[in-house]
Amino acid sequence: MDQTAHNLQQQIELYGETLGEVVRRVAGPLGLTQSALAQVIGLSAPMLSQLMSAQRVKIGNPAVVSRLRAVSELADLAIANELGPNDIPDSLDRIRASTGAYTEATTQLRRSPGPPAGQTASSTPPFATPPGLTADAPTGQTWPSGGAPTNAPPTNALTNAPATARAVVREIQDLFRAVASAEEIQRAADAAAAESPAIAELLLAYGTGRTDDAVAHYEKHHG
Repeated sequence: MDQTAHNLQQQIELYGETLGEVVRRVAGPLGLTQSALAQVIGLSAPMLSQLMSAQRVKIGNPAVVSRLRAVSELADLAIANELGPNDIPDSLDRIRASTGAYTEATTQLRRSPGPPAGQTASSTPPFATPPGLTADAPTGQTWPSGGAPTNAPPTNALTNAPATARAVVREIQDLFRAVASAEEIQRAADAAAAESPAIAELLLAYGTGRTDDAVAHYEKHHG
């Protein structure tokens, strides 16, 4: 395997797809040039070009990764007609101004204590914890200030639209890749294959495969 092919494979293991695929997928629906996308996520245009061509493997700044994932989710919403063209510029401005951590920031439900008694929550910056969401809220539920859970699905923090399948899949991939390397996941899948082929398929789809393949698996089994 030559160096470029090796670097591309490393990008797939890190991000679920090559960075060139990410850029080509998101730029068109959002009406962005490569240079404009670089400006939104906080990279120089030459650096983004090097990442796309796999001269470099990894984005070193976690905030840039977060912004790129936010842009990716925004593009998915635009493709699904869940985001109007007039809403795109403001959403891009919020992404550009964000300083998010290494997460799928536009869709993740973060759980943290609400404001102390007698205080009101301050305005929530992009990708931050929604006011009133408590540490005890089950996954996929939010706890309003009155204390009763609602069975609301995760939503996009920029638009309040339901999270797309790709966004959910990216969070699952992030979880797998946070706890084990691609080699460890492959070994686990090999060990499970004989007795539990469906488990092995799950491990490979979300742990080592491309995001597009994982999305197909998710949509097949999630309905």
